Amino acid sequence: MATRPPVSLPKLSRRARILLILAAVIILALLLGARFLNTYVDWLWFGEVGARNVFSTILLTRIVLFFASGLLVGGLLAISLAIAYRTRPIFVPVTGADDPLARYRSLVVARVRLFGIGIPVAAGLIAGVSGQSNWQTVQLFLNGTSFGRTDPQFGHDIGFYVFDLPFYGWLLGWLFVAIVVAFIGGLLAHYLFGGVRLAGRGGQISGPARVQLSVLIGVFVLFKAAEYFLDRYYLLLSDRNSLFTGATYTDLNAVLPAKLILLCISVFCAVAFFVGAFLRNVQLPAIALVLLILSGIIIGVAWPAVLEQFSVRPNANQKEAESIQRNMTATRFAYGLENVNYRDYSGSSQASSEQIRNDEGTIPNIRLLDPNVLSPTFTQRVGRENFYGFPDKLDIDRYEVNGERQAYIVAAKEINTNGLRENQQTWINRHLVYTHGNGFVAAPANTIDRAIEGANSDGGYPIARTSDTQNPTGAGIRVDEPRIYFGELATDYAIVGGQRGQAPGEYDTATDRSYLYKGSGGVPIDNWFNRLVFAAQHGERNILFSDAIGEGSKIMYNRDPRERVEKVAPWLTVDGDPYPAVIDGKIKWIVDGYTTLNNYPYAQRQSIGTATEDSLSGVARQQDNQINYIRNSVKATVDAFDGTVDLYSMDDNEPVLKAWRNVFPGIVKPESEITPELRQHFRYPEDLFKVQRELLTKYHVQNPQEFYSTQTFWNVPQDPTQPGGLDPNSDTAKQPAYYILAQVPGQDSPTFQLTSAMTPLARQYLSAWASVSSDPETYGDITVLRLPTGGGQQQEGPVQVQNAFQSNPKFTQDRTLLGNESVDINYGNLLTLPVAGGFLYVEPVYIQQRNAQSYPQLARVLVFFGGRIGVSSTLSGALDEVFGEGTGEAAPGPAQPGDEGTDQPSTPPTDTQGQQPPADGNGGGELAQAVADIQAALDKLRSAQQSGDFTAQGEALEELDRAAQRYEEAQNAGG
Repeated sequence: MATRPPVSLPKLSRRARILLILAAVIILALLLGARFLNTYVDWLWFGEVGARNVFSTILLTRIVLFFASGLLVGGLLAISLAIAYRTRPIFVPVTGADDPLARYRSLVVARVRLFGIGIPVAAGLIAGVSGQSNWQTVQLFLNGTSFGRTDPQFGHDIGFYVFDLPFYGWLLGWLFVAIVVAFIGGLLAHYLFGGVRLAGRGGQISGPARVQLSVLIGVFVLFKAAEYFLDRYYLLLSDRNSLFTGATYTDLNAVLPAKLILLCISVFCAVAFFVGAFLRNVQLPAIALVLLILSGIIIGVAWPAVLEQFSVRPNANQKEAESIQRNMTATRFAYGLENVNYRDYSGSSQASSEQIRNDEGTIPNIRLLDPNVLSPTFTQRVGRENFYGFPDKLDIDRYEVNGERQAYIVAAKEINTNGLRENQQTWINRHLVYTHGNGFVAAPANTIDRAIEGANSDGGYPIARTSDTQNPTGAGIRVDEPRIYFGELATDYAIVGGQRGQAPGEYDTATDRSYLYKGSGGVPIDNWFNRLVFAAQHGERNILFSDAIGEGSKIMYNRDPRERVEKVAPWLTVDGDPYPAVIDGKIKWIVDGYTTLNNYPYAQRQSIGTATEDSLSGVARQQDNQINYIRNSVKATVDAFDGTVDLYSMDDNEPVLKAWRNVFPGIVKPESEITPELRQHFRYPEDLFKVQRELLTKYHVQNPQEFYSTQTFWNVPQDPTQPGGLDPNSDTAKQPAYYILAQVPGQDSPTFQLTSAMTPLARQYLSAWASVSSDPETYGDITVLRLPTGGGQQQEGPVQVQNAFQSNPKFTQDRTLLGNESVDINYGNLLTLPVAGGFLYVEPVYIQQRNAQSYPQLARVLVFFGGRIGVSSTLSGALDEVFGEGTGEAAPGPAQPGDEGTDQPSTPPTDTQGQQPPADGNGGGELAQAVADIQAALDKLRSAQQSGDFTAQGEALEELDRAAQRYEEAQNAGG
C-alpha cells in the first residue's frame, strides 16, 4: 500500500511565535541567570585572593570539554539521523488507516529541520554538561609528569597509570556513549521511515539500514577491543582478593590472557560486521557476535572462577605471595611508610622514683588540658562579650615564651554572630557592626590555675591569656594585628570599611565601635552594579538601599580558611582541622593540603573518610572517597586579617603536585619560600597520620605469608573515655591521635609529635605505640615502638587502663561524690606516654554543672604505670601516689595564686583546713580529728551540690582530699 500524504499542520501566527520565543528566553534566563551570577561573584572573589588564573583555567577547560563532548555525541547523532533520513525507502507500506507510525512520520517530515537539529542539540547539551565535569582528568593528562618508578608487571612508569590511563578510559567511555546514542537514533529513524520493519517472519531491514547499523555495531565492537586492551592495566588495581589491592594470581594467570584473547576475537568480530554490511551477509556477523559472547563467558568468567576455586584458594598463601609482596611495596611507598623506624620496646619498667623524678623530657610537659573539652571554658572565661566565641575544638601548638618552649592550647577569639541576643539580631549588627574577632588566646597545656593543696580553689582551669588590641603581648606572644576577619566561625558575609560618619563603625574593643577596616581583604561593593549583584546573590535588599555602604566599602565572603584553600586549590584534599598560629606578629590559619590518587598500581585502597573517623568532634569530616596514594604536599596559610591565601610546596619533586603546578603556574610557592618561623609551627596533619596508622596496623608485617595469615595485625583501639568505650563489642569510635610534647626513646630532647596507641587484632592489651615528629629537623619521621607479644609480658592497653581507673576504690568514691543529678563528669584524653621503659597513662577528669552558663573544670587527674594507680586533684599528687613522695616535683606544677597576665581575676588563698586539735601522743586524737574532718567535708560537699555552688564544691573536694590524706597518715602512725 502506498504511503499516505503528509498531514497538514496549522501554522503558528506571528504573535504566537513571538510569545513562544519570549517564553523560551525567560526560561533560559531563569536557568542560566543564577549560574552567571555565581560565576561573576566567584570571578570577583578569585581576583581578591590573586588566583584568577585558577578561575580562568578551570572555566576555559570546562567550556572546551562542554563543546567537545557535545559535538562528539550530538554531531555523531546528527550524522546518524541524516544518513537514516536520506536513505529512507521511497515507498513505505502502512498497516492501516490508523497506523501510528504514519502520523508520527508525517509530523517529522513536516518539521524535519526542527527534529533533525533539535534532537542532536539536546543530546549534545546533556553530554556537554556531563563531560565538562572531568576537567581534572584532562588537565592531568596534558600536564602529567614521571614518577621515576615502574610497575612490577608491565614495566610502565607509574605516571602512565596516574595521568594517562584515566584519560584513555574517559575518552573511550565517551566514544561508547556517542556510538550507542548514534545507533539508537539511527535505529529509531530507520524504523520510523520503514527501513526496519517488524512485520512478517523475522522482520525486514533495508540495505542502507543494514549497512549503517552494522558499521555502528562494528565500531562499537572495535572500541570493545580497545577496552580489553586497557583492562589489562586496570588489573593492577583489582579488588578480587578482599585482603589486598592489586592483580592476584588468578588475574595474572587467567584474566590477563583472557583479555588478550577477547581482544583478538573482538577485532575479528568487528571485521565480520564490516564485511557483512557490504556483502549483505548477516550470518558472518551473527556467528562472530555469538563467538564473542560465548568466549566472554567461558574465557573471561568461567575459567578464572575455576582457577580461583580449585587451584588458588587451597594454596592461597603460596599462590598470592608475589602479589602480596607487590602490594606491600607499593602501599608503603604510596602512603609514605617506607622509612618507618621500628624499635623494640619492653613496655615494662623497674625504674625507681628517683629515675622518674629526673625525667626532664616527658613528665614536665605532660598535657593536662584537653582541647576537645575546654571550648566552653575559653568562651566563658576569656570570651568576654557574647558575640565572641571559639570553635568546638581548640588547637595545640608550641611556642617559646620567656625562653621556655612548651605546648599551648591555642585559639583565635572569633566573631560569632550566632551568639547575638534577640535585641542584637539586626541586619546592620550582623553584617556591618559585629564583623570581626579580636585576639589570640593561649594557655600552657601542662598547667592549671590554683589547683594546689592548701589554697582556695575555684576549680582547675586553663591559664588562658589573650593578645589583643588592648594588650598585644597578653599571652606572652606578641600579635601586631589581632583582628580576625577570617575564621572557622565566620560563616556569613560581612560588609566592612567605608567612610567615617557614613558607616556605622565596626565594634572594636580598642576603638569603642569606631573602627573602619583598611586592609586589603574583601571585594569592593562601592559601585551600584556590584551592590545589585550581591543584593541578588544574598536575596537582601538592604545591600542595595543601605546608606552605610559607600566609597571604600567591601564585602567579605567565603571567610572560612578551609573553604578558601579548597576554592584556590580545588585539586587538593584539605585536612579537617585548620589551626591558628602567630607568624611574624600576624595571626594566620595553617591548613594542610593533600594530593591523593585512587589509581596507584598495587597500592592498597581505603576510604579516607573511614580511616580518619574517630571520636574527635569539632573537625570537618573527610568525604568517603577511595584513595590509595596520599602526600601532604601543600601547607597553606590564610591571613586572619586580610584573608590572603598562600600555598607552599612541602616537596617540590612530588609528581602529582608537579602536574598541578604545571596546570596552575605560580599558585603554589616553592618550599624555599617557607620562612623559619612559619616552619616552626607546622604540625604533622592529623588526617594523614590517621590514614597512615590505619595502614600500619597491617603493613608493619614484613613477610607475605604472615600478612596473609593476619595473625599479627594490629588495631586502632576504641576510645575508652566515650560512652560504651569499655565494651569491646560496641561500635564506639576509634581513639583519636594526640599531640604531645615528649621525649620518646631514641630522641635527645622533647619533640612536638602526634601519637597513637595500637592493640592486637580483637584484643585490648598494648601491642605498639606510634608517633610522628612535627619538629622542623625531624618533620615526618615516624617511630613505632613494638612491644613483646608473648611470655606473659603483655602491657595494659587504653581500654584496660580505663577499666582499672573505673574500678579503683579511691576514684570510685570520688566519682560518686563528684557526679550527681546536677553535675556531669567528662573524661578527657587518655594519653599514652613511653617513660623509663614503660608506659605512663594520664587522664584528666572534668566536671561541669548542668546549666547553660557552666563550663568544664579539671577535678581529678588519673595516672597509671605498671599496674599502680594515682588519683588526685593535681598531676603531681597523682604521680606521688604512683611513684612515691617527691616524684610529682618533676611534673608540671599548678599556677601559683596571683599569676599575672591571666584574663580572669585571681582569688587570694584562704585557710580552709580549720584548726587542728593537739595530738595526744599516740595518734588517736589525730585519727579522730581526721574522721571528723572527712565527715565535715562530706557535709559541705552535699550542701554545695544541693545549692549548685560550683566553687564551694571545689573547695569541699580539696578539704576531703586533705582530710583523707591525714586519715591515712594517722592510721600509719598508729599501726
